[in-house]
Amino acid sequence: MYYTYKYRLEPSDAQREELDRHRDLCRQLYNHTRYRLNKYRENHGELPSMTTLRSELPDLKKWWDGLSDVYSKVLQTVVERLFNNLSSLSALKEKDYGVGQLKWKPPREFRSFTYNQSGFKLDKKGG
Repeated sequence: MYYTYKYRLEPSDAQREELDRHRDLCRQLYNHTRYRLNKYRENHGELPSMTTLRSELPDLKKWWDGLSDVYSKVLQTVVERLFNNLSSLSALKEKDYGVGQLKWKPPREFRSFTYNQSGFKLDKKGG
């Protein structure tokens, strides 16, 4: 059985600034990926796959200053988050709900990012 652990972080002021910078970079990547998704649809007439947009990340990291400071798995989950939002909208649309399109995310509406990384062990000495 697998367990999911959640921890409350208590970062210092410098760490908080760095985390806020990473969160803002993830928000900007979400908006950029949404833009690329729409451009791809205009050019090809269909939606790209998640792997197509994920495959652009290494080139994007070379072009975009600061993006290379964020772990690649975090950036991949940002792209996955966009596709999860699209599938949720599609499911609502199939149930005859009136839905629009995904909107641009301002800084206040993008509040989290996920470190989806394996290979860590918990130290159970502290209780």
